[in-house]
Order: sequence, then C-alpha cells, then structure tokens
Amino acid sequence: MVSSHGPGGAGDDGAPAEPSPPVCARCGAAADAGAQGPPPTWTFSVEHGVGRHYCDTCSRENLKSIEGRLDSDWW
Repeated sequence: MVSSHGPGGAGDDGAPAEPSPPVCARCGAAADAGAQGPPPTWTFSVEHGVGRHYCDTCSRENLKSIEGRLDSDWW
C-alpha cells in the first residue's frame, strides 16, 4: 500500500503536521491551541507507560492522590 503523504507530513507539500494541543485525560479540557505545549499549571503523568496530561483544575482536585503515588525520594 502506497501513501500520498510524506513520512513526516500531513499533506502533499511535505510540511510537518501541526501538533494538536494537549487534552486533559480526566475531563477532556483542551489546552490553548496557540501555546507551546501545555500550560505550566498542568500536570503530566506516565501511567502504565502512557503519558497523560491533567488540567490545573483536575490536578488540584486530585492532588492528594497524585502525591500519594510519588516515591519517597520526591517528598
């Protein structure tokens, strides 16, 4: 099967695809599309080998659960 898209591009012009803004894994809120990555108030977690972003509201509401998973080296 042959694809008309280049190896790194989304279109025929070979330009790289625009990265989509991060989305909160808990509530689905999307980060500002114009920002470079997630806002600094968001949390990033690796769970079962999968990276997930959490918005500031969900991070605050679940802070004790998040901290409870940290190794003692981090506290």
